[in-house]
Amino acid sequence: MRLADLADLPLTYAEVGATGDDATLPAGYHHVRCSARIGRGRDRFTEAAERVMRYGMLRGAGVRVVAGTEVAAVGTDVLGRLGPIWAPCRVVYVVDDANCRGFAYGTLPGHAESGEERFAVRYDPADDAVYSEVIAFSRHATWWSRLGAPAASLVQRVVTRRYLRTV
Repeated sequence: MRLADLADLPLTYAEVGATGDDATLPAGYHHVRCSARIGRGRDRFTEAAERVMRYGMLRGAGVRVVAGTEVAAVGTDVLGRLGPIWAPCRVVYVVDDANCRGFAYGTLPGHAESGEERFAVRYDPADDAVYSEVIAFSRHATWWSRLGAPAASLVQRVVTRRYLRTV
C-alpha cells in the first residue's frame, strides 16, 4: 500500500467531523473518549501540541506513519501501520485554538475499521493543566476485524492508552 493509492478513495463513513468538541458521537459505533493530564503550563501545551500535529501520538504508540505532509493538514492522506496491519486514513479537520490543538482523521477503504479518530492536547488556564485527548467512533469494516473483534478491542484500548501518554 502506498500514499499515492489513497488519493481518490472516499471516506468509509458519513459522519465526518463527529469527533468535534461539542459533537455527539454517532450511534451504531463503538465510542472512545479518553484524556490524561500530561503536565502543566503553556510551554508544556505548546510542546505537546507540536508533537500531536506531527503525528506524535501515533508514532509514540508504536504506529509507523507515512503521511503526505509533515504537519497534519486537512486532506492529508496518512498510512499507519501496526505490525502487519495497514490503516489508510485522511485528515478531515484540524483544531488550532489558543487552548486546544490537534486533528482528526477518517478511515479509507482498506482500513480494518470504519470511523473517525481525534488526537489533541488541551490547555486549561483555570488550573494551568495540560491534557492529551483521544475521541473516536468506529465499527468493524472487514470480515477479519469482525472475526478478531475481542483481540481488536484489546489492541485498541492498549494503543489508546499509549496515545495519551506519549506526548
